[in-house]
Amino acid sequence: MSLSSVRRLAALAEAPQRRIIGLMSGTSLDGLDIALGTFQEAGLDTKFELEQFTTIPYTQDFRETINTIFAAAGAVSLKDVTLLNAVIARTHAQMINDALADWTIQPSSVDLIASHGQTVYHAPAWMHGRADMPNATLQLGDGDHIAHLTGIATLSDFRQKHIAAGAEGAPLAAYGDVLLLSDDHEDRLLVNIGGIANFTFLPAAPRQLAAFSADIGPGNTLMDGYVQHHFPELSYDQDGKLARSGQVNEDLLKALLGDPYLAAPFPKTTGPEHFSAGWLQRQLTAYGDALSHQDVLATLNQFTAQAIANAARSLPHQPKVYLSGGGAMNNLLRENLSTELGQDTLPTTDALGMNPDAKEAILFAALANECVAGDPQTLQGRLKDAPLVSMGKISLPD
Repeated sequence: MSLSSVRRLAALAEAPQRRIIGLMSGTSLDGLDIALGTFQEAGLDTKFELEQFTTIPYTQDFRETINTIFAAAGAVSLKDVTLLNAVIARTHAQMINDALADWTIQPSSVDLIASHGQTVYHAPAWMHGRADMPNATLQLGDGDHIAHLTGIATLSDFRQKHIAAGAEGAPLAAYGDVLLLSDDHEDRLLVNIGGIANFTFLPAAPRQLAAFSADIGPGNTLMDGYVQHHFPELSYDQDGKLARSGQVNEDLLKALLGDPYLAAPFPKTTGPEHFSAGWLQRQLTAYGDALSHQDVLATLNQFTAQAIANAARSLPHQPKVYLSGGGAMNNLLRENLSTELGQDTLPTTDALGMNPDAKEAILFAALANECVAGDPQTLQGRLKDAPLVSMGKISLPD
């Protein structure tokens, strides 16, 4: 790192605002979320304004290439893992350059990129079962490639510091949610329904309780995988149309809800490594051909809704629920969740001024802002069971 680079970072830390791109590619493997916005200050004084947002879909070939190693329980090619670390980064860099060109924004006007990378395996200790091994997780998409190809300093690999400090590397949403979406008067539950459903519990300040995040269980991952296998012309069950034409099988639903993970105490994390197609197939074996594909999807939709509702009901206070993520666009899932929670409607984070599709990308941009300009100790007492550390590795373009 050159002296001039250090000086640029120091100046950026002291600047009145920072223009940051946040990137998110989740377990659904549908594409790259790109959010560009401006941050003023840091810590609990953070102010954010979203300027631009887009999702650039992955090509089928790119998705299939990632799937050769994604959440694989068996052997994978080390050569493929090595190559994909560069390929994913270079693909993401090109997507960023394309988005900036579409927005007629010069890369030189952007201060930082915050890249989540692509998770290919998440392995908390409870899941891998090796007493001699720590929590671990792996995201591909090297930050040096992104920085060099875009000309923008890049922060990446956020989850490793979280693990190094004794946590599980996920979910990280609580940090950004506390900074951007806390309220002094309302208990909030921010539920993100991606491939895996997770939440952040944000108690109102007078409660004197600490916020925390946890993975609930499957969001879209089981439904999407089932649709892609049995309806190969589709990538997901849009608006739950297939599920709506089926019937919930109560015995199967009970078996799904009986997974021990769902009863484990918070905080906790999981992924498609556990809630996999193989896991679902083992649950379905007893039914043979007795269930239609639509019945399975109806049951999976209800399973996701009931797991989320059970998590919400386990909290010390009954908070106001706000949704984000792709699952929030599934009309049947929202209806089932509304029924389970006894609420007529469930708003998205749009109601809080946060684009629900952009939310996760924005939260990683907030982590980058904190790494460069913040002090993790400002969250002392505001987060439960979360290490107060700066996250993100810095890659410079020069």
